[in-house]
Amino acid sequence: MKKTDLKKFEALLLKKKAELLKEMGIILDARTSKPIKEAHGDLSSHSYHMADQGTDNMEQEMAFIYASKSGRLIYHIDEALRRIEKGTYGKCTVCGKAISSARLEAVPHARMCIECKSAEEEKKAGR
Repeated sequence: MKKTDLKKFEALLLKKKAELLKEMGIILDARTSKPIKEAHGDLSSHSYHMADQGTDNMEQEMAFIYASKSGRLIYHIDEALRRIEKGTYGKCTVCGKAISSARLEAVPHARMCIECKSAEEEKKAGR
């Protein structure tokens, strides 16, 4: 792969990583900035409705799931950046063939060519 292409993909990966880290920071700030009662505008000493508690719990769980998925994606981005440093970026980790530019444009952290990834998905699906 050409150096100019590597620089382009490296910039793309770094941009996506920065976006994910920013989003994760926003989620963390939103969940930890205010006590639950204060966030609802209820400053009384009485507990608030169970439905509100359920909604808050669901929102926390969704934020955790999103942060977890984002964390996994950041890991894959970091691995792709390491492959750039090692000079193995753009090569399938299974068969060693070049990963198409179109695939890398769509999934810049891809570690497998489309054929090997499809075979992996089929195997997971039990086909």
